[in-house]
Amino acid sequence: MNILLTGGCGYVGTPLTESLLDAGHTVTVVDLQWFGNFLPKHPRLTVLREDVRNADRIPMAGVDVVMHLANIANDPCSDLNSKLNWEVNALATMLLVERAIANRVPQFIFASSGSVYGVKEEAEVTEELSLVPISDYNKTKMVSERILLSYADRILVNILRPATICGYSPRMRLDLSVNMLTMQALVNHKITVFGGDQTRPNIHLQDMIRVYHHFLKQGRQFPGIFNAGFENISILDIAQRVTKHVPADVVVTPSNDPRSYRLSSKKLLATGFVQRHSVEDGIQEVIAAQRDGRLKDDERCYNIKTMKKLANLA
Repeated sequence: MNILLTGGCGYVGTPLTESLLDAGHTVTVVDLQWFGNFLPKHPRLTVLREDVRNADRIPMAGVDVVMHLANIANDPCSDLNSKLNWEVNALATMLLVERAIANRVPQFIFASSGSVYGVKEEAEVTEELSLVPISDYNKTKMVSERILLSYADRILVNILRPATICGYSPRMRLDLSVNMLTMQALVNHKITVFGGDQTRPNIHLQDMIRVYHHFLKQGRQFPGIFNAGFENISILDIAQRVTKHVPADVVVTPSNDPRSYRLSSKKLLATGFVQRHSVEDGIQEVIAAQRDGRLKDDERCYNIKTMKKLANLA
């Protein structure tokens, strides 16, 4: 297949791109590369350094699938510039899907977020529950979903709501809970937990990549919205799991983030997808990468630190 992947230089996008190439696909990556480009050259890979808001500059002719991962990721980064957040996360989604339809692209796969549900008391958060986003970032994901669903009679739309992702990537993120707490233990021998009682869903990076491949192959049979997250555990529990591998003190402090929910992925599992990786795997990957020198506690691994230094946030 000929795949257009936005955000292909990102934390998920980098290993996803490599896996798509390994599977024999031709991939065009569109990414502004604010956090660098860790993709090795490949004869079937084209990397365009382009803003997704410039949809008219993005080639769609002959594309079989658009995978739209590019976004201003997480609440702090979205709060830096509300206009940028809405333009990149919502407006660009509309521009891209309209351009895809105009070029007769058959399928559009979108990376939404499990955080669109907000704070939920239900034992299982399923796709049928109402969305109560509590941040600008969450709201842009919800709006993007509704934009895409409004075009569902003209293009196949698969919307994925991932849990918090963990595990090692060449374009690493250390602002994600499992990765962050593991690195804190390795570097500081102390883990700071904000709140701790909040239950959050998690998914390993390699399983998330497999979810994209799953919908690439079987998306036509399963249009619509799917949660993607398997281990619903508290932040404190994650910290305690880390200390089984790296001795560290756990310090609990108050948190202003009340989000707590248990994501259900029964709908995804019913399509035939099988989980293969775990939070435990993610912890061990971060430890191994830090100890063998592939991973350092670098500022570029924290989205907010990098974005605050960017001069072109407009």
